[in-house]
Amino acid sequence: MELLLFGGTTEGRELAETLAADGWRVTLCVATEYGAALAPHCPGVEVHTGRLDAAEMAALMESRPFRAVADATHPYAVQVTEHIRAAAKLAGLPYTRILRASDGEDGCHKTDSLTGAAEMLRVMPGNVLLTTGSKELEPFAVPGLVERCFPRVLPTVEAVGKCRALGFPPGHIIAMQGPFSKELNLALLRQFSIRTLVTKESGDFGGFREKAEAAEAAGCALLMVERPRQEEGVDYNTFLEDMRRELSYGR
Repeated sequence: MELLLFGGTTEGRELAETLAADGWRVTLCVATEYGAALAPHCPGVEVHTGRLDAAEMAALMESRPFRAVADATHPYAVQVTEHIRAAAKLAGLPYTRILRASDGEDGCHKTDSLTGAAEMLRVMPGNVLLTTGSKELEPFAVPGLVERCFPRVLPTVEAVGKCRALGFPPGHIIAMQGPFSKELNLALLRQFSIRTLVTKESGDFGGFREKAEAAEAAGCALLMVERPRQEEGVDYNTFLEDMRRELSYGR
């Protein structure tokens, strides 16, 4: 049986590999060549690379005898999720959103947007480690703040180039591929004398716990950008159990 899985995230890649080992034929859709390079290269997994709009997603869904569509894209990829859901409805396929557990970290500063985080940082002293990704750095690229920020981004030409174009100092750009342990996070906080670590509410798969523990150990503030909305769906383990049950029924 075939499954169409969207997600270049850590849990998306792990799901593809695990379900393929169980016996599913998985088509894993990732947006970039970088995401494709990180995808599992194993029997039962086919990787589709490139951004798709809703119509293109629906066409892909109709091109193969997929049993279902799963969405393991990033919690902040709101528009992508809307497109996948709409395309699955158009194609008449069951759709499941795979959710990350909420972080629920009470000992940190919280805001509902990256713009709000940048405003809060104006009155928070010292250097800042940005772990929010390269796509939405603009709110932090303003005089008086850009000079204090150390963006941690993927080691791609596009990500580093964007940091430079926005004016982040070359010596402040940390281009690394995760996952990041507590120890590595802590080393970076100490190396660059970080006073505030900025993160999205990314859950365990996004390394939130390792960031929070490192910030506490370093004695620096933790500023969390909360998720844009509450979603309906199932968690990773529930989805995996459902797919294994579906596979056993289909045999």
